[in-house]
Amino acid sequence: MDCVDDILVRRFKETRRRHPLAVDRPLSEGIRRERNRMAALRGAADIVIDTSDMALGDLKRALEEHFHLTREAALSVFITTFGFRKGLPRDADRVFDVRFLKNPHYDPELRPLSGRDDPVGAYIETDPTFQPFFDKLTDLLDLLLGGYQAEGKSYLTIAVGCTGGRHRSVYTAERLARWFEKQGKAAQLRHRDLDKLGI
Repeated sequence: MDCVDDILVRRFKETRRRHPLAVDRPLSEGIRRERNRMAALRGAADIVIDTSDMALGDLKRALEEHFHLTREAALSVFITTFGFRKGLPRDADRVFDVRFLKNPHYDPELRPLSGRDDPVGAYIETDPTFQPFFDKLTDLLDLLLGGYQAEGKSYLTIAVGCTGGRHRSVYTAERLARWFEKQGKAAQLRHRDLDKLGI
């Protein structure tokens, strides 16, 4: 498992634990020394899980999916939405940018809503580029999923982003989750930046 340095520093400070390699030096130096010592092991690892943006439940799910005991398990699909203003999700395997779609943010009645609300979905559906884009997206994913499954990949995270992670990406991801369901494939859905707002 890994994490970006600034979040590691924050976690050590929040838990008030000493880094074992920073007993007599600054925490950042201990983290740097640890990275140097672990470089060969990290380079040989088959899987690296970046926990930087993960809540405890997300980490538990990732560990369960990566280290399941049954080799016949189907490819597990996770869909996450995000706002480009807050950066890309670090664990994304595929990122799709939907900022080209009409933005409900500029409609005063739609702005306080999210992509989970019917009026926002109806607004996005009026964009003539939405349906052709969505059809091509699902065609692409249908092709990729078969290839990933054949290669033995067990875990796929699809990230869908818009400016704030509230309207266009959320609606597109909700539609995508329903598409997976119709294909008989379960896809877990998380709205990274919307969920942080408690909505």
